Amino acid sequence: MTKIYVDADACPVKDEAEKVATRHKIPCLFVCNGGLRPSPNPFVEMIFVPDGPDVADMWIADRAGCGDVVVTGDIPLAAKVVAAGARVIKHNGEALTKANIGNVLATRDLMADLRAADPFRQGGGKPFSKADRSRFLDGLDRAIQAAKRDIA
Repeated sequence: MTKIYVDADACPVKDEAEKVATRHKIPCLFVCNGGLRPSPNPFVEMIFVPDGPDVADMWIADRAGCGDVVVTGDIPLAAKVVAAGARVIKHNGEALTKANIGNVLATRDLMADLRAADPFRQGGGKPFSKADRSRFLDGLDRAIQAAKRDIA
């Protein structure tokens, strides 16, 4: 059965993921270190993992596979679960696939090197917009439909 795994610490689209999971009647697992209120939604399960670097990511990577969808902005986690056969969607609706994950990882590493080389470098991510939220809803819907076909 298809499941949605949400890397829930600092995830801006938890409500949207819950809404889509309910519409498709599939389990949605919010994985975090704590600080989130449990949802009364029967399709939502809260998974609280111990504090520590990448503990939530490791929990998801150990379980997500073919037929599942992972919602994350963490590129190394995305690479692991894509390799395991899961579908990945970022918070802005961008799908990460076997075809593009290598380039995305390389770009992430390059940007980390550039930031490390110039401590005065300004900038960061763009603000999260309504358009991002809308693209996420559409992208998650498409990812779920494709994940269901993966296991059919």
